[in-house]
Amino acid sequence: MDFQAGILQDGNPMESLEKQLICPICLEMFSKPVVILPCQHNLCRKCANDVFQAANPYWQSRNSVISGGRFRCPSCRHEVLLDRHGVYGLQRNLLVENIIDIYKQECSSRPLKKGEHPMCKEHEDERINIYCVTCEVPTCSMCKVFGAHKDCEVAPLQTIFQGQKTELNNCISMLVAGNDRIQTIISQLEDSCRSTEENSEAAKRELCARFDALVAQLEEKKAELLQRITSEQGDKTDFIQGLIRQYKEQLEKSSRLVETAIQAMEETGGAAFLMNAKQLITTIVEASKGGKLGKIEHGYESMDAFSVSLEHLSEAVRALDFELAEEDEEYFDGEEEDVEE
Repeated sequence: MDFQAGILQDGNPMESLEKQLICPICLEMFSKPVVILPCQHNLCRKCANDVFQAANPYWQSRNSVISGGRFRCPSCRHEVLLDRHGVYGLQRNLLVENIIDIYKQECSSRPLKKGEHPMCKEHEDERINIYCVTCEVPTCSMCKVFGAHKDCEVAPLQTIFQGQKTELNNCISMLVAGNDRIQTIISQLEDSCRSTEENSEAAKRELCARFDALVAQLEEKKAELLQRITSEQGDKTDFIQGLIRQYKEQLEKSSRLVETAIQAMEETGGAAFLMNAKQLITTIVEASKGGKLGKIEHGYESMDAFSVSLEHLSEAVRALDFELAEEDEEYFDGEEEDVEE
């Protein structure tokens, strides 16, 4: 704590010194013993203990078997780690204690100047020295005796002052502890968010790899089945082409015999006709009785035998879904039970 710098910045050294001696928790002057934190900020030991107890609700006492704890400095949010002695293990700031003693002695020896104490608006010469509990406002004794608060319940100003200061101190401690818990939850949520993103990317990569492998397997099977169809197509077309060639050869021979027979019919001489007619007739009859050529059966050209039913695969693809791990199943079962309850 840089007291000299703070004092030089203000025209009134005593007022500046008083600002430097205010505890950030109770907003009062440090009370003995003052503790100095590792970050060099100071707190009343009671205030430090209140903040520590709020941040560590399961820490019972300095004789507890629980080993230490932690809280954050209310001035700079620096994390303070404590041993098993808790706040009582922190070092006392004797310099600040001595300065406070000197300051209090100096203040007690100074006469009270007019304007340093709030005065009553209704009775300008009366100091505000009591608290109206009914109206919840500070007032003066004259207001209680003759003024607007004569029928109200009043209490000593210092009593209400200390009570509300204590209440505010407790609220600050709760806020500080609550902020620490919220910060911890935020850090945990941020870690969970990062882990979720990383796990999601890993799951996407694995899913893509599995589907790519499945597509490759389907492509390989498709190529195999296409090759079988192509092979069967070649066998059937080769056989049909062979039959076409045989029928063309027979047609060509028959056409030549027809031409020869027509030429023989044009012969006018009986002797010349009879010399070739018998042999020609025999050849035509033999050609007509010639070996029968092969034929294809009905439906020979059909390729229905190579049809593939993929309906069961389509149903399997549509039914693809993620498998739940055991802990996920227990989680969802627990959710259903909670909903039923």
